[in-house]
Amino acid sequence: MSILINKDTKVITQGMTGKVGQFHTFHCKSYANGANCFVAGVNPKKAGEDFEGIPVYASVLDAKKATGATVSVIYVPPSGAAAAIDEAVEAELDLVICITEGIPVHDMVKTRYKMKGKKTILIGPNCPGLITPDEIKIGIMPGHIHKKGRIGVVSRSGTLTYEAVGQLTVLGMGQSSCVGIGGDPINGLKHIDVMRMFNDDPETDAVIMVGEIGGSDEEECARWIKSNMNKPVVGFIAGVTAPPGKRMGHAGAIISGGQGGANEKLAVMEESGIHITRNPAEMGRTMQKILKG
Repeated sequence: MSILINKDTKVITQGMTGKVGQFHTFHCKSYANGANCFVAGVNPKKAGEDFEGIPVYASVLDAKKATGATVSVIYVPPSGAAAAIDEAVEAELDLVICITEGIPVHDMVKTRYKMKGKKTILIGPNCPGLITPDEIKIGIMPGHIHKKGRIGVVSRSGTLTYEAVGQLTVLGMGQSSCVGIGGDPINGLKHIDVMRMFNDDPETDAVIMVGEIGGSDEEECARWIKSNMNKPVVGFIAGVTAPPGKRMGHAGAIISGGQGGANEKLAVMEESGIHITRNPAEMGRTMQKILKG
């Protein structure tokens, strides 16, 4: 079992005809069951064309009607990415994954407001996407480092998502699903949302949770884990060395008013029963020790 996507998911690529969209669509299509999963692209100026055998439609709604797709991935440039999310939401897709980095905050505020009451789930923006190993990958993560198994991964950091996965795979621990939620201040799914899914997934035995400095999402999730989670969790917070008032990495990684720092987050996580590590190179080994113990 997996969360959010599987080998039967049908995907639309918004921005498929651009250089970035073509590159990643090609690699997603080449991974596992991708040739059957990636069924449409969208570009109103290139409707009727195709890329690698994938037809291009004028709109998300047209693509959905023609293919039955329920998920889209967005590689549209920042100036138009929020509008691309809006279009997918209006077409009532189940899930939208926005890879685009640098979307203006005021655009995302408007988009999140428009999403209220809608069925669509958003992952991102500014995220690497998600993968169900050996079934489907949607996004920019390197597929070859993943291995099918029973450990879930959720992370605000793209690079540390790959690091956690790579360590697990080397140690012989496969992954059930890996979700990069992105670190922008205005985004979709939070750690707590994904953790609920992993907790309910009978084929996920444990979870690695990677957070970043800034905001309070990790603390909120940690408190939920303490009261509700019935599976072990390993936690790490990126940005330990970032000085107060400085931004590090994502737009949401901002310490303000003495809150949102790595040590503060790690303290709450540890109090909540999460097995923390302060060394990103030890995420996999920490998980290994917990499962053996």
